Amino acid sequence: MKTLAVNEIFYSIQGESTWAGLRCVFVRLMGCHLRCGYCDTEYAFYEGEKMGLDEIISRVKEIGDTCKLVEVTGGEPLLQKNVHELMTRLADEGYEVLLETSGACDVSTCDERVRRIMDLKTPGSGEVERNLYSNIENLNERDEVKFVLTSREDYEWAREVIHKHNLVKRAGAVLVSAVQKVEQGKEIEGTEPMDMRDLAEWVMKDGLEVRLQTQLHKLIWDPSTRGV
Repeated sequence: MKTLAVNEIFYSIQGESTWAGLRCVFVRLMGCHLRCGYCDTEYAFYEGEKMGLDEIISRVKEIGDTCKLVEVTGGEPLLQKNVHELMTRLADEGYEVLLETSGACDVSTCDERVRRIMDLKTPGSGEVERNLYSNIENLNERDEVKFVLTSREDYEWAREVIHKHNLVKRAGAVLVSAVQKVEQGKEIEGTEPMDMRDLAEWVMKDGLEVRLQTQLHKLIWDPSTRGV
């Protein structure tokens, strides 16, 4: 039986990307090889249980009922090879499948129906050296690129990457967000918040063709709430 190490499966409102505001079922997989200072799901590094693919799909159908939007996230979901079969099977079942991935793992082998949301790591994340830039060549209009920014320096770095790789033309959307405060954890450094107004003004001044986003679910529920 093929399995995946699953941290949680839950039904909520999509909080990020161009899909924000829609009902969505989330399959959060366990494990990550990165330790971004602002990570808000550190618990997914080491909490979880093995589940068969049939069991996962049954759970998605059960808790989502009529919801046909599913996001596979983590941790880093692409660390587990069976995730590709899960995503393909979900697409076969008629689901719109989103993949939230760090950009440090190869995305080229994903089912073409999967919409990849790639989180390129900035210098402020502490993991910028882990970015796999060859992934950019595999992006198309169905995909989205995301930058979580911690400072003006992060913004300038992201702006350069966007222009250098022509991301606005290569992907369907380029997303930028200002990091929220994250306390130091067992394995992460934590980070101070960045002012979203500053980010908005930089984007407007530069005429940068990006979508400013926040984490909608953290405005609806307490930021520390799990399963939302």
